[in-house]
Amino acid sequence: MKLNKIGIITSGGDCAGLNAVVKGVGLTADSHNIKTVVIPNGYAGLYNLIKFESLTEFSPNRLDDVNVSLAGSEAGHSRVKISKIKDPDKYARIKKGLEKFNIDGLVISGGDDTGSVIVDLAKNGINCVHAPKTMDLDLNSYSVGGDSTINRILKFTRDLKTTARTHNRIMIVEVFGRYAGHTAFRGGVGSGADSILIPEIPVNFDILYEHMHHSYWRRVLSSDVKAGSYIIVVAEGMKTLDGSELYDESAGVDSFGHKKLAGAGQYVVQEIQKRLAQDKRIIPNMKKAGMYVKDLYEAPEIRTVRPGHLVRSGGSSAYDVNFGIEAGIGAVELLRKGLSGYSIIEVKGTEIRYQKTEELIKQRFVDLEQIRFYEHLGICFGRKLEKAHPSFKEIKGKVNRIY
Repeated sequence: MKLNKIGIITSGGDCAGLNAVVKGVGLTADSHNIKTVVIPNGYAGLYNLIKFESLTEFSPNRLDDVNVSLAGSEAGHSRVKISKIKDPDKYARIKKGLEKFNIDGLVISGGDDTGSVIVDLAKNGINCVHAPKTMDLDLNSYSVGGDSTINRILKFTRDLKTTARTHNRIMIVEVFGRYAGHTAFRGGVGSGADSILIPEIPVNFDILYEHMHHSYWRRVLSSDVKAGSYIIVVAEGMKTLDGSELYDESAGVDSFGHKKLAGAGQYVVQEIQKRLAQDKRIIPNMKKAGMYVKDLYEAPEIRTVRPGHLVRSGGSSAYDVNFGIEAGIGAVELLRKGLSGYSIIEVKGTEIRYQKTEELIKQRFVDLEQIRFYEHLGICFGRKLEKAHPSFKEIKGKVNRIY
């Protein structure tokens, strides 16, 4: 297929590494004498393309202004699902918009929701490929933004330990992740959190509380300055023991039908406070630590922090910049080969690995068998620890030793 012009779209939630995708697409296209234009505002912009008077070309000079080390996207975003637009001629309208600007194919970067629209567009004859992007890491390949988000969670959680220990506090950090706990898991492990609560494991708060009580008081009472803390990282999609999720019912749903998850951190606070109030061991321990003041300071303080959009903002990790650029390179090459409805998995040397988008966007959850190893290292995931240590499976195939 002869390509003269590519349109680039970034869609869904913003995150780090997207500007690297944009730059990878633009510079690769230019090396093949293909023009690249930005279609702003995600799928909203694609639907309204016919109304635009002009589009910005990402020439090498314009791409000089795109900083790959910054999070966010120069192309802009929206959360719009094309199939839900109440216009029977929506696909014809999109095609007319593409024809108006002589756009031969699209590179679209986004997560599972964005990918579901790519599948839809490809089936309706619109030439497009997918550069996977989601900080949630719940696709069946790495997705740009994940590494940066994990490192942001690590940094915020690690930094909060200083104030937590100064005040002998129990600190709860609530992070994004929706229905998969990859970033909470990896960010929590990286920061040295004591407990990590993820959507894949319904939380038994009695088990969590006992783990907290043992770890917290061991630290405080053994400290020469009677100082200690306990840190919990909780994913917003945390489930209670009966499988319930925590929503902001007043927020409605987005165009993809998702309710706004909210309140996981505060819910954990309430459950721990409830148990602290009923625990007869607390006042004696407070007295041993020299912390107890009747009516004023009778139990450890608990605080919850929500970094919120800070974990998807700011800067990009070097890994995400590299992956983003390579995903952009691979996406252009797939379009040049006449492929549509595919997602980039990785670029390995000069090999482009890719998969049908409808397969790649199937949701991937945290491997609970792997979590068992971390439980035996003392991290609590809100469930009972199995006594038997997990065993490694036999490695199949040849293992090459690298010297």
